[in-house]
Amino acid sequence: MIKKAIIPAGGYGTRNLPVTKVIPKEMFPVGSKPVIHYIVEELKESGIEDILMVVSSHKNLIVDYFDSSLALEAFLASRHKLHLLSEHPIPDIRIHYVRQPYAKGLGDAISFGKQFSGGEPFAVVLPDDLIFSANQPALGQLIEAYTKYQCSVIGLKETKTEELHRYGVIKGEPVEKRLYRIQDIVEKPKQNPPSHFAAAGRYIFTPDIFDELETLEADAGGEVQLTDAIKASLGACDVYGKLLEGKRYDIGLQKDYLKLITDMLKT
Repeated sequence: MIKKAIIPAGGYGTRNLPVTKVIPKEMFPVGSKPVIHYIVEELKESGIEDILMVVSSHKNLIVDYFDSSLALEAFLASRHKLHLLSEHPIPDIRIHYVRQPYAKGLGDAISFGKQFSGGEPFAVVLPDDLIFSANQPALGQLIEAYTKYQCSVIGLKETKTEELHRYGVIKGEPVEKRLYRIQDIVEKPKQNPPSHFAAAGRYIFTPDIFDELETLEADAGGEVQLTDAIKASLGACDVYGKLLEGKRYDIGLQKDYLKLITDMLKT
């Protein structure tokens, strides 16, 4: 069973500048809670017990948010308002932190979790992709597929052609309803995408992904791409893609963030 998850949260959030100079996009408010709170709730609901957050020196707000604030608690207690904290409690889950010194890509961030994973399969959840499902949480859907096939699984969402250039896009053959065996994956295709199925920020990996990451060289932009590691692993083992149920919001896109706020106001 998958009990550990890595949340890579060390990037600069360049798509959301200039506000991300001071506020990490993971801390953007959605109602009374930040984005990262919803991510951790999803992991808790999916059965995850331990989280490793890969952060950087400018992401202290994330660490502070999940820490206790004795001064705040004392202040609220003196005014008989402690109930305000219990209205949106921090999920009861173990959170560990490691710092990524330089923003060198998603693959590099995940490589910091090798010791944390302990040689076991683990989840990766991107903190700027919120997926709300009326039934099973998004990561829970992947865990269900992993339990059946015992192979790495990537969460997918069907995506408009004009937006595919932002994501890793797979080519796959159907295995069962909403499940595909991945034959190829292309990072941010500028033209001729292999399908309309884009990676949606949810992954289950077997430990061998670290071997692939260790052999990769940085791309022209100085980043180690997770997509390249997935692509390299295809010849050695099966990798599946699970078409996720639920509504996806890419917080890095202003239109998605505003749509999320609007949808929240309607509920």
